[in-house]
Amino acid sequence: MEGTMKVAVMNGIGKMGFEERPIPVPKDDEVLVKLEYVGICGSDLHYYENGRIGDYIVEPPFVLGHEPGGVVVEVGKDVKHLKVGDKVALEPGKTCGHCEFCKTGRYNLCPDVVFFATPPVDGVFQEYVAHEADLCFKLPENVDTMEGALIEPLAVGFHAAKQGGAHMGQVAVVTGSGCIGLVSMMALKALGVSEVYVVDIMQKRLDKAMELGATGVINGKEKDAVEEVMKLTGGRGCDLVIETSGSEICTGQGIRMLVKDGTLVQVGYSPSGNMNIPMSMILDKEITIKSVFRYRHIYPLAIKAVADGKVNLKGIVTDVFDLDDIQNAMDSSVNNKADIVKAVVKIC
Repeated sequence: MEGTMKVAVMNGIGKMGFEERPIPVPKDDEVLVKLEYVGICGSDLHYYENGRIGDYIVEPPFVLGHEPGGVVVEVGKDVKHLKVGDKVALEPGKTCGHCEFCKTGRYNLCPDVVFFATPPVDGVFQEYVAHEADLCFKLPENVDTMEGALIEPLAVGFHAAKQGGAHMGQVAVVTGSGCIGLVSMMALKALGVSEVYVVDIMQKRLDKAMELGATGVINGKEKDAVEEVMKLTGGRGCDLVIETSGSEICTGQGIRMLVKDGTLVQVGYSPSGNMNIPMSMILDKEITIKSVFRYRHIYPLAIKAVADGKVNLKGIVTDVFDLDDIQNAMDSSVNNKADIVKAVVKIC
């Protein structure tokens, strides 16, 4: 397909603009996707506010966005499983396929991954993208491209739940009810965990958690979360904690509310990069601590969960912005975090 496309670019901290770039040409093993929706992730906002995450530094002009859904409009000659007109969710990370992690199926840990919107790799706040066909997952008829865009954060939630060994009969607590907390809660429910409680200090987000199926919520500003979990479990404690806030306080509370031999899955990144945690309690309780870096082998599971009605992905969306309104979309997402749980950009 010849021509140009509109691309939203970050021109500096807090500054968005637009460029016209050539529509990419797909390679033999790629498809060209006309993007319809791209989610705004917390990492996008962090780059927008700070210009960097750790050693990953934005060099403007830079394209943000790594949560895409769209429609195939062109197919490379070696692609057999997709055709023009297919709706797809795009997994944003291309891995090397040769390292020990790729060869053993732990491809999310590949040291040479090329991931949308991770500097210096541009993201997809744009009209078209050419992407490896094996990383484009066809959506069922009853799943639309907005939900396709949100498969990416949902994959994080499912990976967290699977890292924690989630199963029927457990009592689980999710700390933090932003987007990742909510999808983690829904993933736990979809995997059969019957009791899932959510902790946060923002009541509107807790209300959203209840709307989406949480068993109960705890406002950490009003009540001691550990005491409340102990009351709810008859003094036993919970089996599994998925910590999504990145707060040292929440991680410590998660350890204290766990039953002996329980599991903590740390998803949220601490702003400082470090945490002080109660190591003696970890040892005394023989707690297992797992962590999450993105996801692996999750997209088919996540898509099926949405198609089967086990996960209400659209329910997490609070705001939809047009691509032309990208400056307002980013500014609103930064300045109104109490009300915007999940924002998506409508590309076309």
